[in-house]
Order: sequence, then structure tokens, then C-alpha cells
Amino acid sequence: MTMLKALLLAGTVALASPFAAMAQETVTVAGIEATRVVIAPPKTELARIIKAGLSTAYASANKGTRAYQQTQKLYFFYGARHFEPLWLTKAADGSIAFSPNAEKIIEVFKKSELEGFRPSDYLTPDLDVTAVGNDPTKLAALETAFSTAAIRYAQDAYGGRIAPTAVNDSWTITPKRINEAEMLVKLAESNAPDKILLALSPTQPEFLGLKAALAKFYDGAVMDAAITIPEGKLLKPGMQDERVTLLRQRLDVPEPDIPETAGEAATVDLNYDEPLVAAVKAYQESLGLNGDGVIGPATIAALNGGSATTKEDIVANMERWRWEPNDYGDFQVTVNIPEFRLWIMDKDDVHYTTRVVVGRPQNQTPVFNDEIEHIVVNPYWNVPASIATNEIKPHLMADPGYLDSQNMEMLSGGKVVNAYAIDWSQTNINNFHIRQRPGGGNALGRVKFLFPNEHDVYLHDTPSKSLFSRSFRAYSHGCVRVENPMDFADALLKLEPELSAAKLEAMFGDTERWVNLKTHIPVHISYFTLRVDKDGTIRSYGDVYGLNQRLKELLAA
Repeated sequence: MTMLKALLLAGTVALASPFAAMAQETVTVAGIEATRVVIAPPKTELARIIKAGLSTAYASANKGTRAYQQTQKLYFFYGARHFEPLWLTKAADGSIAFSPNAEKIIEVFKKSELEGFRPSDYLTPDLDVTAVGNDPTKLAALETAFSTAAIRYAQDAYGGRIAPTAVNDSWTITPKRINEAEMLVKLAESNAPDKILLALSPTQPEFLGLKAALAKFYDGAVMDAAITIPEGKLLKPGMQDERVTLLRQRLDVPEPDIPETAGEAATVDLNYDEPLVAAVKAYQESLGLNGDGVIGPATIAALNGGSATTKEDIVANMERWRWEPNDYGDFQVTVNIPEFRLWIMDKDDVHYTTRVVVGRPQNQTPVFNDEIEHIVVNPYWNVPASIATNEIKPHLMADPGYLDSQNMEMLSGGKVVNAYAIDWSQTNINNFHIRQRPGGGNALGRVKFLFPNEHDVYLHDTPSKSLFSRSFRAYSHGCVRVENPMDFADALLKLEPELSAAKLEAMFGDTERWVNLKTHIPVHISYFTLRVDKDGTIRSYGDVYGLNQRLKELLAA
């Protein structure tokens, strides 16, 4: 490495802090201005000990490795402050102890289970202050180990412990990252470093609701036992069933008063009566199920799932909140995949909500954040390569007229190609571009809401309206189908005074029309199996892709 590159590297990793003026200076090398690190000399005995230990660790690390990068950063960081310790102090008798600030941080580590963490991840064996004595290497290792633990906690609280792509490689949320150097300085200079660490966790109301629920597992309170409703025949209003008693308990509906008869045993009312039906309907509607009062497999699964929330489920959903941006936007759209529902939030109020259909388990809707930039009226459906290969080509081999029957066309070099002229047994269909023309039968319906992204996923209309009546609604190829797209469009266009659903409908026809939004609207595609109402009630949804379970396993590893 040239001297210039070395100096530039040093300038890159030198850490922004109040001590930076001591650690950096501008120099000119071969006529090029660059920044180099100036290591401030230690002034105290403890500082000299720390420098000796850091120097040994830095010199022994293999260049290019993560260990080398970490020891280099720590060496420059401590060098900027004359190698004075952040976390250790020397008592009058010469013994080494943790500083008051370090003790406050240790208390945060001890109580970290209330944040959904494991204390043992931070209170590691190498933080044993009684075992170091005055050994220079051990003292330096203890000091830097504490810095590492503090930064690890800070990063875990701010951006989560698990990378979203470790759960599923289509979850392209970019985790939030702290500035490690700035965080160390803030912790060291504050009189309340514990409050700084605790303030790094999300402040969204649902995260706080989950945190409050988690606390119940640790405060000694007895958690309510899960009430499981057995499966059975379809239960309709007016019928009698042994499960009615359990349903009343599950939904907190009082038993009706039954007059006692002398000499006869007390009876239990097993009638699926109107008060219980009303409670079931309200419960169904709260989960986006059909609010018809009929209890079938989907309602029973929801009732049983909702009553069996575990600590691990709470922690996994808290982790996913840590991945989300701190600012969701004052006016934003959220899709929750397990809930099969979309809503528009206008500050703290639900401006609009509707049902959606999401991707099948084999064509999962990805999790990511973006912005709606365009509305496309009379859209073409550009057929993905996987669908062309797996679904369209077999039809073409049997009947080259299949494309015409589906109002589709095939292009090569921008020109329409005749499917009859091709030997499909010898041809790769992905050499061509297949699209479905605009129209009422188009797979995207009359309108799509576009937020350009690497997944080619968006919100759109659909001609397959019957799927919205189902409780389980994972049937698409990955995009999100909206039940009432024009109502959604009207609500979405609140920030566009010159546009409305009526103006979009006036564009309906056979020509694709693009409408560019002046205000881009944040859209969040999320995967929460637990939702928390304002009153603290937790609603549970099915793990439609099995990815909540996957995250729980990663967190437990």
C-alpha cells in the first residue's frame, strides 16, 4: 500500500469526536492534500497500559480481517483521547474498577431481557473486572471489551440483532446503523449513558405495546391460560354446540341467566345466541375475516392463534420493528402480509383500509420500504420470466394460439412476433418479452400503483374479485392485489388536489396511461404476526410463509 493510500485509509477510519482535532491533521503528499491520524501520547499510567495492550492487539491482527478493522478503529479512537479509558477507573488503593458510567450501562445489560434481548450477549465473561489486576494486556482487553459490548447493545437496540436477509433474501430492508465512534463519545460524556441506550429502541406505539406485553412475562404476573376452541362442524347463528361455552370464555361474553328449577340440576346454555354472534362478528371484522358470525376453520384458527401469544412471538415481532425506519411518514401506506390487509395512515389516524391478496408461499411477497411514485391506468402486464417459463410455455407448446386467447402479445426487439412461427420445443421463451394488453381481463385490472423496486412488486387491481371473500388470501405471484382499487386511489390522492379516482376512471380504455404523483407516498410492505391495538389488545395472525418461526430460531441460536 502506498503512503498516500495509507494516509487516506487512516483518515477514513479516524472517528468523528470532540477529540478529532488532536487525532487528525492535514498534510500534503506528492502535491495531494490528505488527512492523517496523529496519535496523542498517553498522559497517565492507566492510559499507557491501555495503549500497550491496544498496540499489541493491533499489531497481531491479520490485515484485511474484521478483527484488524475493529482493533484499528479502537486504536485510533483511544489514540485521539490520549488513550484515556472510558470505562475503567483507578481506586485509591490502586485497584481497577468500572467507572460510574460503566456501572449504569451494566444495569442496562442486566435488564435487557425487557427489551427482548439476552443479558448474556452483553455481560460476557471478558467483562470480569476482578480478574485483570494490573496486567496491561488484560486491562486493555477489558476496556475494549466493554466498548464492544456497549456498541453491540446500541446497534442491537437501534437496528436489530438479525439481518432481514438472513430470514429471507427477498426481505431487502436496510437495517439502521449507528455511528460507533459518536455513540462511544456520547456514552462516555453523558451522565446518563443508560438513558441514551434505552432511547435507541423504536418509539412506535405498537413496539411499545409489545414491550409492555413482554414485561408481563417477567414481572411475576400469571399469564392468562390459552383457551383453545376445538375444531368441528360449521357453527352458524342459532345452532347449539358444546364449544359455545369456550367461545363465551374466549370472547368474554357472559352466560345468559337461566332460571333454576327446583329439584333439577343447573343447565348450561349451549345456544349460539345473538350476543355471542355479535362478539364473533366484531372479532372477525377486526382481523379482516368475513364478519358473518359463521365459525369455520379460519375463525377457529384465528381464535386459537390469538390466545396463544408466546414470549418468543413478541420478541420476534419487536425485532422486526427495529428494522423499520424511525420515520414512517405522516401520510403513508402499509401492507401487512400475514393480515392480508392494507391501510393508509394520516398521522395517527387510519385514513383508509381494505383487504388485499398477497403472494403464494411459493411466490412470496417481499418485505421492503419504498415510495409510490406513479399510478398507471390501463396497464400492460409484463409477464415475469418465471411465469413465462413455468406457466405460459406449456400452453404454447399445446396451442400457439394461447396468447391471443389471453389478450397477450409476444415481442422481440420491440416488434410483435407470431407465436405460430416458433418451434417451442426448441426455443427459450425468455428470449421474448410477453405482455398482456390493457383491458378488463388484464391480470392487473384497470390500475396499478407503482413504486419502482428491484422485486418488480406493486399494488394493483385484479379481475379475480372472488378471492377477497376468503379468509386466507395468499394467491398472487408476489404483487399485492387491492380489493377496492378506486376507493384506495381516491384515499391515496388526498395530497394530489388535481387528481381523483373519477379522473382516473375517465382514462379507462385500451391505452396505457401514466400519472406521475407530485408527492411520493411512503409504502411499507411488512410481516407482523402480532398487532397491538391502542388499548393494548394483541391480535395474532398466521405465519403465512413460516418466516416468523424462522426468525424465532435465528434469535434463539
